[in-house]
Amino acid sequence: MTPAGRRIVAAAEELFHARGITAVGVDLIAEHSGVTKRTLYNQFGSKDHLVAVYLAERDRRWRSHVRAAADAAGTPAEAVTAPFEALRTWCATSSRGCAFINALAELPDPSHPGHRIAVHQKLWLLNLFEELAAAAGCAHPATLATQLLTLHEGAVATMPLPLDCLPASTELARSLVRAGVRPGP
Repeated sequence: MTPAGRRIVAAAEELFHARGITAVGVDLIAEHSGVTKRTLYNQFGSKDHLVAVYLAERDRRWRSHVRAAADAAGTPAEAVTAPFEALRTWCATSSRGCAFINALAELPDPSHPGHRIAVHQKLWLLNLFEELAAAAGCAHPATLATQLLTLHEGAVATMPLPLDCLPASTELARSLVRAGVRPGP
């Protein structure tokens, strides 16, 4: 990506996350990134493609952040709830909630490239929970993964509210994992 392309994506991320995807036009993105509309279209072709690039870049950073948290966990059982710890640090500076949930609400058309990226991000997290639960020796890792994803997404969805549900969600997740770990031989 060119330096202008990186500036465009950075401006788009800031504006889309703060104001919403549908509320932000390419004129505003071009202005905030210091490029012309023509440069924006030359780099990305369309706003839809720019939205997809923004979400893909955010997804790449989120996955890296979550994987680092899982890798830093002390035990396999602690790794299962690492996405909750990652969420705590990830959202410490933003109260707008999840960019992917927001994108799914704003982009209901399954054929929109941004919608597809947001769906794949959620499926990745579900699969990660299942993978980590299986590695920790949890009984029924797929069921546990669904429960953990539901808790995680509920914590994310309530972030814009004057509530702090993440600590309680994290503790409940830990309880589910402890209950699901099969006793050793």
